[in-house]
Amino acid sequence: MKRFGEKLYQLRIRQSLTLAELGNLLEVHNTYVSQMEKGRKVPNAEMILKIADTFGIMTDHLMRDELELPEEQC
Repeated sequence: MKRFGEKLYQLRIRQSLTLAELGNLLEVHNTYVSQMEKGRKVPNAEMILKIADTFGIMTDHLMRDELELPEEQC
């Protein structure tokens, strides 16, 4: 899960969300989102599921470093 933060950042930027907007969607403070993106905080299983559901992707794409994020769907 070394790339988790990078992937979370990419997903947030793709959706044009601010840290605060994503924090609101995930029901956490924006600083927690920032810390996850920077790799300073590791989310628990519940948060990983919530993030995957929010962006409509599978948890494997977030957690497995060897998997890339799916292309944006139009």
